[in-house]
Amino acid sequence: MPGARPRYPVPVAKPVRVPTAKVALSTASVYPESTATAFEIAARLGYDGVEVMVWTDPVSQDVDALRRLSDHHGVPILAVHAPCLLITQRVWSTDPWTKLQRAQAAAEKLGASTVVVHPPFRWQRQYSRDFVTGIWRMADETDAKFAVENMYPWRYRDREMLAYAPEWDVTKDDYRHFTVDLSHTATARTDATAMIDRMGDRLAHIHLADGNGSAKDEHLVPGRGNQPCAELLERLAATSFDGHVVIEVNTRRAMSSAEREADLAEALAFTRLHLATSAASPTTPSSPGSPASPTTPARP
Repeated sequence: MPGARPRYPVPVAKPVRVPTAKVALSTASVYPESTATAFEIAARLGYDGVEVMVWTDPVSQDVDALRRLSDHHGVPILAVHAPCLLITQRVWSTDPWTKLQRAQAAAEKLGASTVVVHPPFRWQRQYSRDFVTGIWRMADETDAKFAVENMYPWRYRDREMLAYAPEWDVTKDDYRHFTVDLSHTATARTDATAMIDRMGDRLAHIHLADGNGSAKDEHLVPGRGNQPCAELLERLAATSFDGHVVIEVNTRRAMSSAEREADLAEALAFTRLHLATSAASPTTPSSPGSPASPTTPARP
């Protein structure tokens, strides 16, 4: 028709897939503030829950106190991080198996689905010898997932010390579930994507942080380092990952509580943005959560 405007196809937005993965705040992310403060911040910023780092703060060790905080703020406890750090060697017990038993009991009482555990220190000789079979045995006794976390070599100048046994690279051993920590992959100077590929559908838990390869475990806000934080989140979305993504960042240098909270708000926004991905995004068999991944181990 003369004078009619030409018609152009109207672009149709692709549907967005958002996985069922929940985004949690590690209580370690507010240090030197308290465990109680972590619950307050998580509630205020809209996190889906918290991961409790069991350490020297007495509240983090007290299941009843943790339950009261969770109920008061309406913030569920999604994971319990067993006291595996150098500074927590006497928390709950000096016996490492007792620590894991108490972490399991705490997770069960608090409704947490995951217990995060580090591989043993090399000087814990008997514990390290029995660790792989012991973790399988404990996992058989509970619905909670024991997700063993990748670590890194310790470095000083040009020297390197292998502090963890059987291996800091936990994919070299046979575990039912893994935690991947992207600050640790940076410190180890290892290929994070290749490690995630090796974990396959055994990847159950994410510690999201960034790093630049420093010998110090940096735990930067995601997006401030060189790790594939965005790519991992988009991959999790594309494969309908149903584990937890935990923000575990270092805010010790924050000059105020407001600056600390701004960092944690930025980390949450980054995570939610990249967890939403086009439904047309391709998936690969080795992607985390993919049922086609052939990496599920046989029970020993």
